[in-house]
Amino acid sequence: MGMKGSIRLGSIRGLAIRAHWSVPLVLLFFAYSLAVWTLPGYAPGLAAAVYAVAGVVGALLLLASLVVHEAAHALMAGRAGISVRDVTLWALGGLTRMDRPTTARTAFSVAVSGPVASLLLGGISLGAAAGVETTLRWRVPVAVLAWLGGTNLLLGVFNLLPAAPLDGGRLLQAVVWWRTGDRERAQRAAGRSGQVMGMALAAVGWLVFLRGMTGGLWLMVIGLFVSGTSAAERRWAELVTALRGVQVGQAMTTPVVTGPDWVTVGRFLSEVAGQSGHAVLPVLDFDGHPSGVVRLRRLVAVPPGQREWLRARDVATPLSRCTLATPDEPLNSVLERLGAEGGLPILVMDDGRLGGIITAHDIDRSRRRSREPSAHSEPPE
Repeated sequence: MGMKGSIRLGSIRGLAIRAHWSVPLVLLFFAYSLAVWTLPGYAPGLAAAVYAVAGVVGALLLLASLVVHEAAHALMAGRAGISVRDVTLWALGGLTRMDRPTTARTAFSVAVSGPVASLLLGGISLGAAAGVETTLRWRVPVAVLAWLGGTNLLLGVFNLLPAAPLDGGRLLQAVVWWRTGDRERAQRAAGRSGQVMGMALAAVGWLVFLRGMTGGLWLMVIGLFVSGTSAAERRWAELVTALRGVQVGQAMTTPVVTGPDWVTVGRFLSEVAGQSGHAVLPVLDFDGHPSGVVRLRRLVAVPPGQREWLRARDVATPLSRCTLATPDEPLNSVLERLGAEGGLPILVMDDGRLGGIITAHDIDRSRRRSREPSAHSEPPE
């Protein structure tokens, strides 16, 4: 899954490009500010349509700059042998979903590539603006290129702030990882820094807004987003640290409550789901092999007129889109795959059969158990 609230724009060489809902708002704001304030102030006396077209072109060039920024991350990750899943653009940058780097040096290289690309684009745009000003003296293109260059420089510097999910937070994490040799400790440090930096940005935005500048509201939104994301990453790092050494077999629930995938939705609701008390149930085929996972909310959402002929397997998440694991796998390794696969629950397979299941409750139970003194510690002699 990508960032919540995102839509797919297309793909570049097989890499999916998505846009968060904040992107159209930012582009609209920039196009409007260019057309109404920046361009008329630098090149007065032109038709309003000229300013409007130039504003839209400038905003689209900014969108292309964001794509270049994230493509730099993806390219560097690919050169390091890291699998990249997709790119999601957001307000002032983007998120490139990829497998975790295996070394601090690789993490640093991937993180720094984006800001470097933005700074280079900024320099190139400013150079192009100077060239057009000197040779052609076309004031509108000069203004658009100069604005684009300054915005890219601002993006490059902004993304270097030590706050996740900004690139600066990844750089901080890579440095702490290199110094301590502990990736989760580095992620916790970057998360704490991001929370502080995000709240600081929100506070600055509020002060700017009180001074009469509406742009402060957007800075507040960005600050709160950064703070919330950093807090989530810090909690994730704490969870991973707590689950070190825990195997899937130690965390799973067994036996598993299952249901047949061939019965109708109506029968499944009345005879299986209603009696199990579970919101999520694995379903088995005629041979007793798991075929997927069905969720109670999807069953309930089926119109009453379709419940007597639609089968449970028709509304289930197929096994190919579920997260699978074996009992002897480290639980942390499986959790790292959740975003790339089907999320929770985790189906634990043993020789093609369903041996257990891991839900959010099981993970939380394992986390709490890891904090307790070992029940198997030997008494002192």
